[in-house]
Amino acid sequence: MCRQSATVCLTKSPSLRQRELPDVAERLATLFDPRDRRGRRHCLVTVQLTAACSELAGARSYQANGQWARNAPQEALARLRIRPRGPLVIRRAPATSTIRRELTLVCPGGLADLIGAAPAGADQVAVDGNSARGSRTDTDDAVHLLSALTGTGRVISQLPVPDKTTEVTAPPALLASFDLTGVTVTADALHTTREQACYLVEEKNAHFVLAVKRNQPRLHAVLRTLPWRECTAVRYDREQSHGRRETRSVRVLTVTGLAWTSRTSRGP
Repeated sequence: MCRQSATVCLTKSPSLRQRELPDVAERLATLFDPRDRRGRRHCLVTVQLTAACSELAGARSYQANGQWARNAPQEALARLRIRPRGPLVIRRAPATSTIRRELTLVCPGGLADLIGAAPAGADQVAVDGNSARGSRTDTDDAVHLLSALTGTGRVISQLPVPDKTTEVTAPPALLASFDLTGVTVTADALHTTREQACYLVEEKNAHFVLAVKRNQPRLHAVLRTLPWRECTAVRYDREQSHGRRETRSVRVLTVTGLAWTSRTSRGP
């Protein structure tokens, strides 16, 4: 099974060599094409590159993807590796239905790993979940994605999860194929559990910065009793976000023997 979906994945996870190929088209060429060989007019790389270019141009739907492809000049289609056909030697872009079918059938785990940035050399990796804009339909809820990003904002990989409850146990599957030695992993309070911390330290040799709220009542109570007013290392950060001004203070204390609950958290 694919590690990022409920569909059958007929290929192994991308290797480190495949993820480090300099050309995006070469990386996409290693991805399994789920379509039947009969009737194929465009290869997987062509369809994926066409969809990516249309998104960069502002397309936010399958119809917009197809419209951009139809209006693209011949020179642009040539750079997308679309072959000329017919007596007039004209390059015809993939249809809207072809783009939709390819994007919905391709292995999401392999695609995310192949085009994502490698965490090697990064000092920080942030794990956070958000609902994908425009993914809600009349019959289905919006797709909830758990993402891993570098400190510079580059996406490493993404993992679709059914809901926020399932997001709690998803980070090991999201980060399993990456080397995080010496990297500091940050996450919100939803992931502040003993299991997540042990996984990062013991299995990935990483550091962690986790927010603590009342989803860990014993740990939260212990932290409130610490002598925060006696801290000498204090940093203030003021910013405007989500239409409001926020002031955050960071204080540093060294403590040992914190009491964590052993069960997996179910929410903040």
